[in-house]
Amino acid sequence: MESNVPRHIILASTSPRRRELIATLGIPFDIVPSHADESTSEKLTPEQIVQELARRKAEAVYHSTSFDGDSAGIIVGSDTVVVRDGTVLGKPQNEQEAAAMLRSLQGRSHIVYTGVACIDSRTGEALVDYRSTIVTMKPLNEREIEAYAASGEGLDKAGAYAIQGLGATIVTGIEGCYFNVVGLPLSLLVDMLGQFGVRVL
Repeated sequence: MESNVPRHIILASTSPRRRELIATLGIPFDIVPSHADESTSEKLTPEQIVQELARRKAEAVYHSTSFDGDSAGIIVGSDTVVVRDGTVLGKPQNEQEAAAMLRSLQGRSHIVYTGVACIDSRTGEALVDYRSTIVTMKPLNEREIEAYAASGEGLDKAGAYAIQGLGATIVTGIEGCYFNVVGLPLSLLVDMLGQFGVRVL
């Protein structure tokens, strides 16, 4: 439903990357950490995992925060996983696990899934969707793998790398949305916000 009242975004994430991406839209936004439980059933598909966690993050903020008047907006939750041969890779626990993930990804392609959930803080109306992108990583030798893992850049990222950082040097190509790999598919988000009457363009 269209509205003449400006709406803002409430980002249910402390991710610096998602914050930077949201900022590019030119819409006022606040950050409210979700503290949501991120455990999931092994029976879920990657598509289901990222949508479930994105929804859970947005709902956690919706239920734990009071919104009225100027504070009301669209809550945005998001979650990303990397999938290699059907195996879901989350964030590495340490440098050794990061190196192991990189060994398994180097020289081949994998799929990055990101789920997005939007909840209207006034009405509770919710939308959830996802995007997937194929990423190809170049062959790496052991020295390169250990050096990248030691950089620490991938320690808080699914798949143990950051395509927008030093990780750009180890990726040879992508098929799909680049911003999906960074952690927030902006084109999808803008379409979803449009259904709440928020027009970016």
